Amino acid sequence: MTSEQVLVPPTRRRAYLHTALTLAVLAGAGYLARRHWPVLEHGAVRLAVADQGWLLVAASAALATWVCSALAQQGAVTDRLPPGRLVAAQLAASAANHLLPAGLGAGAVNLRFLMRCGLSAGRSATALAVKATAGVVVRGALIAVLTLACPGVLLMPSLTVGWVAAVIVVACVAAVLLSSGRCRRALAAVAADIRAVHARPQRAAALWGGSLAFTLLHCAVLIAVTQAVALSLAPARVALLYLAASSAAALLPTPGGLGSLDAALALALTAGGAPASAVASAVLGYRLLTMWLPLVPGLLVLGLLVRRKAL
Repeated sequence: MTSEQVLVPPTRRRAYLHTALTLAVLAGAGYLARRHWPVLEHGAVRLAVADQGWLLVAASAALATWVCSALAQQGAVTDRLPPGRLVAAQLAASAANHLLPAGLGAGAVNLRFLMRCGLSAGRSATALAVKATAGVVVRGALIAVLTLACPGVLLMPSLTVGWVAAVIVVACVAAVLLSSGRCRRALAAVAADIRAVHARPQRAAALWGGSLAFTLLHCAVLIAVTQAVALSLAPARVALLYLAASSAAALLPTPGGLGSLDAALALALTAGGAPASAVASAVLGYRLLTMWLPLVPGLLVLGLLVRRKAL
C-alpha cells in the first residue's frame, strides 16, 4: 500500500465530516428561518427604512476592514508586500472564505498570495499563523476589557464536574499535540517569525494595529447598524456581545459563518435585551455589509488575481 493510499481516506473523511456539519448547520438555520419568518420579514422591512447615515457609517467601516486586514498581514512578515495587490487579496480571501468552511478559503488565498510574492511555503504558513495569533490575542484582550466595562453581560458557567472534566480532556489533548516533534517545530518557526517582526517596530505596529483595528471595525459595523435600526443597546454592550458571539460561531466550521454566526449574533443580542424584530434587522444589515454585498466583487477580484497569476 502506497503512502497516497494511506493518506487519502482520512482526508476524505475529514472533508465528509466538514460537509456534513456544514449541511446540518445550514439545515438548522433554514428551519429556524422558516419558523421565525414573520420576524425576519419585519426585520427586513425595518432595515429598509433605517437611518441611511448610520448605514453609510457601517458600510464605510466594512470597507476599511480589508485595509486593516492587509495592514496586519504586512505586519506579519518582514518582507515588503505590494500594497495594492495585498488589499485586493484580502477582498478575494474574504469571498473565498464564504465558499469553504473553517477559514480554509481565506487561508488558501493568502498563502498563495504570499508565495507569489516570493516567500517560501513555510514562511508563508508561519506568516498566516503570526497574523492569526495576533488576532486571537487582540480579541481576547478586548473581551476582557469590555467584560470589566459591562459587568453582568457575559455570565460565566457554573463550575461543575462536567466542565472540570472537559478542561482536563482539552489540556491532555493539547499536551499530546504539543509533545509531537512536528508541532514543536511549527511553534518554533512561528516564535522565530514573531521575534523577527518585533525587531522592526514598524512591522510590529502594523501587525497589532491592523489586528486591533480590524476587530474594532467589525464591532463598529454592527454598532452602526444597531443605531440605524434604533436598537436600544449601548455600543460597548453590542461590541462585547458581537465578540462573544463571533468567537462561539468560529467553533462551527461553516462557510463564512453562514448560519452559525447569524444564530449566535441573534441569540446574543436577544439575550442582551433587544427586541426580536430589531435584532433580525441588525443581524441582516451586518451580514449584508460584511458578507453578501462584497461577495460578488470579491469573487471577481479573485478571478482577476488568478488570471494575472497574482495568486
